[in-house]
Amino acid sequence: MTARPLPWLWRLQAMLADSLPLLLMAVLAGGSWWLVKNTPSFDAPSQATTLRHVPDYVMTGFEIRRITPDGTLQVLVSGRELRHYPDDDTVEIDDARVHAVAPDGARALATARLARSNADGSHLQLEGDVRLRRFAPQAPEDGPVQLDVHSPFLEVLSNAELMRTSRPVTIEQDGLRIQAQGFEYRHLSGQWRFFGRSEAVVAPTTRKR
Repeated sequence: MTARPLPWLWRLQAMLADSLPLLLMAVLAGGSWWLVKNTPSFDAPSQATTLRHVPDYVMTGFEIRRITPDGTLQVLVSGRELRHYPDDDTVEIDDARVHAVAPDGARALATARLARSNADGSHLQLEGDVRLRRFAPQAPEDGPVQLDVHSPFLEVLSNAELMRTSRPVTIEQDGLRIQAQGFEYRHLSGQWRFFGRSEAVVAPTTRKR
């Protein structure tokens, strides 16, 4: 008896359950950015002034690395420019890149034109050409992508371990392409759902004779 192939929905669920935790780890690494806002600014005024929504310091071409006790890279956050706003204690990063490495060596890369985080990193927003990609262990950054999530906007609430977007999203993995009007993933329960009209395209497999 030949087993019937899994429906694309089951296949997607299995893929997300395996890959999204690492992707979530990548964007949650934005919680490290609050450390940057505590970096002393050499140009900061010594006297208290009325706070306006203007940056009190700017960093360009920066990198933040989180390393395990044995020296292995765990998270790398970088960007073209970082700005801290004292009035609402938020951080913005232009051309943000978050690179996360799982214990098994699998890697995730989150990129966006603009990233915005509150003081403790519990509320993170990625805007403009947002991409979340997962690579196989030991694969180069330009190697095959196991999972690719693409959307104009992505929001992450770290306390609830929730990742969501209300904008169009495209998910691609191993010949499977999903397009929806929105997406939500709750890591604590493993629940996920799509919003609005959703379409799935499965590339035909080529069988060897």
